[in-house]
Formats: sequence, C-alpha cells, structure tokens
Amino acid sequence: MTRLVLILSLMMLGACATSPPSNPANLCDIFREKKGWYEDAADARKAWGSPISVMMAIMHQESRFVAKAKPPRKKIFGFIPGPRPSDAYGYSQAKKGTWKDYKRSSGNYGADRDDFADAIDFIGWYNHQSNRRNGIAKSDPYRLYLAYHEGHGGYSRGSYRSKDWLQGVARKVQSKANTYGGQLRSCEEDLKDSGWFFGWF
Repeated sequence: MTRLVLILSLMMLGACATSPPSNPANLCDIFREKKGWYEDAADARKAWGSPISVMMAIMHQESRFVAKAKPPRKKIFGFIPGPRPSDAYGYSQAKKGTWKDYKRSSGNYGADRDDFADAIDFIGWYNHQSNRRNGIAKSDPYRLYLAYHEGHGGYSRGSYRSKDWLQGVARKVQSKANTYGGQLRSCEEDLKDSGWFFGWF
C-alpha cells in the first residue's frame, strides 16, 4: 500500500512538472507558478539578447506552454485521423532538422524539445539568427514571429506577404509580447529576489 501511494505521488508530481501554467495570460503568474522558468528565460535572454517577453509570447503562440505539444493531425474524408503536417514538437514547436541545427550551433547537444529550459533557449537562439540573417530587431516580435514560422529563407523571400492569416497571428504575438513586457516590468525585481533566496536551499 505504501509503495502504491509513493508511485501515485511521483506520478502526480511528474504531471505537475509538465502541466501548462494555470494562468498563461499573465507572465508574472506563470513565473511564480513554474519555479525555475524565470531563471531559464533570463539565462536565454543573457545568452542571445532576446527579450523574455518576446520569447514567451512566441512560445505561448506555438504550444500554449504544453511540453509535448504536436501539430493536430489532418483529417481524411473529414473524420479519419491522418498524418501530422510536420514533425514539430514540444514547447517551441521546433522541427527535428532545425533542432539539430540549434544543438550543433549552440553546443547544447543534450537539449530536449519538451524541456522548458532548452526550448526557451532555442527560441532565443532562433531570434538571434533572425537578427543576424534577416536584420530583424530582437525587440520586434511581429517580424521575429514571421521569420520563426516561415524560416529565414521564407522570410527573405517574403512568403508571409500572401498569408493574411499568418500576419494576423504575428500581430497577436506582438500584442502578447507587449502585454507580457508590461507585466514583467511590474514583477521582475520580486522574481529576481525570490530566485536569490531559494538559491540558498
């Protein structure tokens, strides 16, 4: 009986560790609930120069902070589950090939797509590449998201220009980044202090 309770407790802890935040609309609430996420995001900001609010807005759009998110399957004849449109996976919805490039470029060879720290670092890295290759400012969530979705080559070719729906999504990411930025400014000092305190234990 004791062993069963222990196993169930461990399973519940594992589920809590990977469950999405209960209030994804508020960045302060996200970081207060998910211990370690702020420090991971701050590390990515330091490494790649991408604002936390921008990286988190992109992640929100891509996966709603679901660790093992995958693109929905296409329907055959309208009701039979078919193949997925891509091999995108995890918090950042990175594809296998791009993830492989990230690991090689960043040196983070043990990175996993369903690990928050690795996923936020990937988004920071990708935004850095968008800045370097496409000249997009790291503070421009609208264009960064277009490059994130279309790829650097697609963005250079202007593939997004014929996709009104995608431009609409990019505007949502921009709005979310602005909201997250304002929220973070109101609580970041407290998050820093909390991280310093708990770092002693």
